[in-house]
Amino acid sequence: MNVQRDASGAGRQSAPIIREAKFAIGDVVRHRVFPFRGVIFDVDPTFNNTEEWWLSIPEHVRPRKDQPFYHLLAENDESAYVAYVSEQNLLVDETGEPVGHPQAPEIFEAFEPGRYKLRPRVSN
Repeated sequence: MNVQRDASGAGRQSAPIIREAKFAIGDVVRHRVFPFRGVIFDVDPTFNNTEEWWLSIPEHVRPRKDQPFYHLLAENDESAYVAYVSEQNLLVDETGEPVGHPQAPEIFEAFEPGRYKLRPRVSN
């Protein structure tokens, strides 16, 4: 929580500042440091994983928690997997190529250069 002071010096709590996500579901992105790319299938407004996961990242490259985190169907030259990546570590993928992750067709229905179109959801 942020504390704001009024003219008398009394403090009052205000809601934490939430930034708008830079990327959207369906965007194809690449990691800033590591050699992988992927398509975003979900977004958390701030860090929403375990403390153990966060602490497993070396401190000198550990991302801040107060930013959007993205769930990716990711791929590198060797495999396809799901990744959880902070906004500060993502860049727009400029290849214009689709992601070869085998789960992409289950979530997305079409690919246009740089972006996937989400499948419509069926609900009862």
